[in-house]
Amino acid sequence: MEPLHNLKNNPAHKFFFFGLFLLGFALLFGLMGALQYLVPGLLKEDLSFEKVRPLHVTAAVFWIISSAVGAVYSFLAERNEKPIFSKTLMDIQFYLFSGATVLILTTYLFGIFGGREYWEFHPLLAIPIGLSWVLFIINVFKSIHSFKKLPVYMWMWMTGATFFLFTFIESYLWLIPFFRSNIVSDMTIQWKSYGSMVGSWNQLIYGSSIYLMDKISGNQKYSYSKIGFLLYFLGLFNLMFNWSHHIFTLPTPRFVQYIGYGVSMTELILLGRIIWLWRSSLTTAKKNYHLYSYRFLLSADIWILLTLSVAIAMSVPAINVYTHGTHITVAHTMGATIGINSFLLLSFIFDVFNIKEKKISAKRFTCAFFTLNISLFIFWVALLVAGVLKADWQMHHPEILFADMMKELRPAFIVFFISGIGFATGFYIIIYKIVKHYRMVK
Repeated sequence: MEPLHNLKNNPAHKFFFFGLFLLGFALLFGLMGALQYLVPGLLKEDLSFEKVRPLHVTAAVFWIISSAVGAVYSFLAERNEKPIFSKTLMDIQFYLFSGATVLILTTYLFGIFGGREYWEFHPLLAIPIGLSWVLFIINVFKSIHSFKKLPVYMWMWMTGATFFLFTFIESYLWLIPFFRSNIVSDMTIQWKSYGSMVGSWNQLIYGSSIYLMDKISGNQKYSYSKIGFLLYFLGLFNLMFNWSHHIFTLPTPRFVQYIGYGVSMTELILLGRIIWLWRSSLTTAKKNYHLYSYRFLLSADIWILLTLSVAIAMSVPAINVYTHGTHITVAHTMGATIGINSFLLLSFIFDVFNIKEKKISAKRFTCAFFTLNISLFIFWVALLVAGVLKADWQMHHPEILFADMMKELRPAFIVFFISGIGFATGFYIIIYKIVKHYRMVK
């Protein structure tokens, strides 16, 4: 009972464990969906792809959100050296959020839908999620006692928390007849809200990563630096306008598309900075390789480089015409949600739970860590290859039947499935190690 007692005393940890449960759930249904690519019609009567996909996507999204909340609460309390404003609000938030999430996944299993892509659940179930986020905002802002000389990561936490609620509400404007009466405007608002929402939780995650990197280095110089705040405002600018490149194919005004393209190209600044600091990051890695959390930070840095390169290419209108609706978009999403977000979240969990070498088997962790990264890279490349082939078909060979095109992609899907088993195995081993360590030391 001691671990349960500790969760009561540290309610932020509940968000981490619920997130890990959702991660395991998302991996299971992700593999099932990949298998259905290879065996069309598999489990069609009881668990068709129409159910498997939202089960996978929703669990993955809520793993990110739940763990990001846990990270903000944990690091904010650690930074202030005092508890979060209200444990009661934190508990209520957790039970609203987790209860709604479990109910959403259950309704999917029974084939009950009613929403739209990413939020395919019935709109009524969005109410407890929205209410839980209001409590999160209250707790975060009330825990910040002074707004003078705050480090950049605290501004990122406040920005992410506020914008998430705004974009979450915005994503349900389609319920109002005025907004859904025009299909172009409706789709524009929908994709705008989704794009900005991702930017919102990225603010929570990237802010937490800056805090953790400062903690590891023992130097908070970057958190108060001009370059730190410049990159923060660049991220905020992208959060508000970067979504525009998702709607190049819609008949929207040209200036909207020009804004999307221009804002997306500002990410070249981030890409250049990553490459410029690459050598120093490798030097730092040698000093901190014994920290499991730092290994995930380093992996995320590599995946930022890879994913950002694809994102910038996709933002070029002439290329976007080809990539839109292909597996290249899926590859970009997988690289971001797994290679960046999930790895950063795991780095936070390893730090908060104080998991280091000698506390768990270094050999087994290293094996799982490299299995995860190598398999994910192969998985990512397979998706890119499938995307290029599909892009060629939809732009140059419309006379070929869709079913015949999918057969040509089968070798890529086989690699996709096998590598998926590889990185899912790595994830499951790491999840097991985290849970086992927590039970042993608490």
